[in-house]
Amino acid sequence: MSPVRFVVWFGLVSALSDVVYESARSIIGPFLGSLGASAAIVGVITGIGEAVALVLRLFTGRISDRTGRPWPQTIAGYALTACCVPLIAIAPGLASAGALYSGERLGKAVRTPARDTMLAHASAKLGRGYAFGLHEALDQTGALIGPLLVAGAIALGASLRIAFAMLAVPGVAALAVLVRLRLAVPDPSEYDPSAAVSEQKKLRLGKELPATFWRYAAFSAATMLGFSTWAVLAYHLTAQHVLSADLVAVLYAGAMGAAALAAVVFGRVYDRVGLRGLVALPILAAVVPFLSFSTSIAAVVIGALLWGTAMGVHDSTMRAAVTDFVPAHRRGAGYGTFTAIYGLAWLAGAALIGLLYEVSIAAVGTFVVAAQVVALVLLTRVWHSQRTDLRADTTRHA
Repeated sequence: MSPVRFVVWFGLVSALSDVVYESARSIIGPFLGSLGASAAIVGVITGIGEAVALVLRLFTGRISDRTGRPWPQTIAGYALTACCVPLIAIAPGLASAGALYSGERLGKAVRTPARDTMLAHASAKLGRGYAFGLHEALDQTGALIGPLLVAGAIALGASLRIAFAMLAVPGVAALAVLVRLRLAVPDPSEYDPSAAVSEQKKLRLGKELPATFWRYAAFSAATMLGFSTWAVLAYHLTAQHVLSADLVAVLYAGAMGAAALAAVVFGRVYDRVGLRGLVALPILAAVVPFLSFSTSIAAVVIGALLWGTAMGVHDSTMRAAVTDFVPAHRRGAGYGTFTAIYGLAWLAGAALIGLLYEVSIAAVGTFVVAAQVVALVLLTRVWHSQRTDLRADTTRHA
């Protein structure tokens, strides 16, 4: 199987899985609200879920590097998603619903470092930004279709619980396609000869991740600190009676469509201009709260599209950049560490934005803008650091 076909098939797996998870994500805010949660509690529960998905990759990334066997870990992670989301349909209260939501996010933590390592192998000849952007675009296709299916079911009279239950079908389909891909490509590292590093070279390279990687992780943390989870935005829309739950799901589908387009566009931009293409990310994030927390339908639609665009960049281009900051034999640890930092920042940001929402929308806007200004400053430092490293490498090899 060619590298591009491998990426496309993996994109199909992720698309089917995203029908499951993103459908749940589109309605989890209103569902938790129906169980008695406040905006702050919704922010904390969903923030914990995102943190579980990201922080635990500190360990799962290292497991992927150590075992050198990404497939079992990847399959186990997708299986958790396929099981936990439909079970939310029978959750009796906030605690069980939150636990199942976090269980699905645990599946994300288990599979993603191993999966991204395999995608990094396939990207060796395709281009980092293009490969990750193509995968993310396909992934977001599922994120667009899923919420629309849920919205249609709710509009036809289905309850939120029935909507969760019906997501078992795409979950099983994702696992079937994944097993087929595993049989077709048992060793994706064959796409990337540079990934075969001898033990002696591994020892010379050392176990520490490069300094530029840590600067990049700090930038990512700052921009995520000022980026709300969708559940808090959805809570605002339903609590303020701006949109009904089914229309919130439709709006989320639109955001995922924007994410899919942004993943391809910004992936190509990254392959051409590098980190400079990420300058748009803090700017997009700073604008979102002023639109998404309004009561104007036009404003919240634009805000949702910008939120989705930012998510597309987060989930594609920022992942692609990690591949360029760490040596091949440390990619699992690199992805795990990066997303752990990223996840802790998103947990803190989601909780703070939920709390500040209870104070005033102006307080949310002020906090988000301040966080994104810091992110821009940090990105500038990463860019200059990367240029310095490149000049040093050129001088050593001259």
